[in-house]
Amino acid sequence: MQLIELVEVSQLVASTRSRLEKIGTLAAWLRRLPAAEIDIGVRFLSGETRQSKLGVGPATVVQARAGASPSRSTLSLTDVDAMLGAIAAASGKGAAGERTRLLSSLFAQASAAEQDFLTRLLFGELRQGALLGIMQDALAQAAHVTLAQVRRASMVAGGLAAVACAALTEGEAGLQCFALRVFQPVLPMLAQPAQDVHDALRRLGIAALEWKVDGARIQVHKSGDEVHVYSRGLNDVTAAVPEVVELVQRFPAATLILDGEAIALRPDGRPHPFQTTMRRFGRKLDVAQMRALLPLSALFFDVLRVDDRELVERSTAERFEELGRLVPAGAIIPRLVTGDAGAAQAFFDDALARGHEGIMAKAVDALYEAGSRGSSWLKVKQAHTLDLIILAAEWGHGRRRGWLSNLHLGARDPASGQFVMLGKTFKGLTDEMLEWQTRKLLELEVSRDANAVYVRPEIVVEIALNEIQASPQYPAGLALRFARVKGYRSDKRPEEVDTIETVRKLFAAHGGGSAGV
Repeated sequence: MQLIELVEVSQLVASTRSRLEKIGTLAAWLRRLPAAEIDIGVRFLSGETRQSKLGVGPATVVQARAGASPSRSTLSLTDVDAMLGAIAAASGKGAAGERTRLLSSLFAQASAAEQDFLTRLLFGELRQGALLGIMQDALAQAAHVTLAQVRRASMVAGGLAAVACAALTEGEAGLQCFALRVFQPVLPMLAQPAQDVHDALRRLGIAALEWKVDGARIQVHKSGDEVHVYSRGLNDVTAAVPEVVELVQRFPAATLILDGEAIALRPDGRPHPFQTTMRRFGRKLDVAQMRALLPLSALFFDVLRVDDRELVERSTAERFEELGRLVPAGAIIPRLVTGDAGAAQAFFDDALARGHEGIMAKAVDALYEAGSRGSSWLKVKQAHTLDLIILAAEWGHGRRRGWLSNLHLGARDPASGQFVMLGKTFKGLTDEMLEWQTRKLLELEVSRDANAVYVRPEIVVEIALNEIQASPQYPAGLALRFARVKGYRSDKRPEEVDTIETVRKLFAAHGGGSAGV
């Protein structure tokens, strides 16, 4: 199949608001995919490549594209995959130059629309509406199998591409081979945000509440004395966490798959900042030394398999009961089952007082939906707001094409009178806000490049955020985490925005590594 056919489908899906129309468009396209290109095509349209690491950064992509004039479309999906494979394989002296040459060659063979698609694919910014849930629906429709069968297979396969190959070539029979196996990690279940404790209980009723700790998500597999530990991204991190391995080896079941968090705690039980915990997972690591300096604790909150029994289709309540039978209390995350708002608020306040991010609220009858950000798991955090200045904005993609969307945000530096960039966000913006800010920012434009419009710093915006973290990416060494727009502050002048000193104090007040606010 030609790349341009995939690009046209991507554009069509991005411009379609109707979920049913998106699914129908994708299903029709999936049926046309040659068997040999299913894996490539599904990955591309899902915003990923078969090569997990290409060794090229944004600057290289921009440089390669800038030197390549668009041409008539001739690339097939196989052509692109082969070229990306060659880029990923480049190594040794001169590898960087070879990658740039190959990437320039790829762009030179692509049309303007294909160049735009490839740029966003390589940037990881292919926001087109072909999200996992919609792709699963489309695959079920195209392969004439049930959505439940696709979801279950996707869960245990750790992704959709392999499932698509089996479903489209073998139908229901092809999906039977996907089972929950030890040492084959599955995508973790994720949560949606709730505004506060009351909102979570309103949506769930009686709920299982748990501390939300800011550690490293881990999935632990045990078979006999052999234990493997996997990260949120399904990477094997066993060697980095020997204390977790030793702990799980003592659990009574012969076979286990557990879901939890690894976190570094201070002597008083309060958590170290997230980035401190993540020092235990560095590439070049003296594990014994780091273990002595920064020991990890494991806190488990779910169990997916015990011996020959799969538990993913059991309720939260049943799975937690099983967890309590197998795992010592000190290794289980604290939990309260309640529908009482006062008790829930007290549990939330206590979690914050102990230095944690907030709480999770889970429906007691929920199944484990691996890889899904379902409505049966909600996260409640304490949010903080800052008034910041808009320094620039990037053009949007997909449904936001033609609007200035991703805002560059800055705090004021009283010493220099300048504004210091702290990060970007496109979250929280309605269509009305996008329309207004595009018009207003273009009036304030002072310069632009291929991706962004830079403006006079005059618009103040209120930003809600959960954390501030250390970051070498920005001049102040700090960055916003989980930032979203609450609204514009037309009542405030640029000189009234929060200062970089305010941001630093907030960062320092929460441990100076990753400030949960």
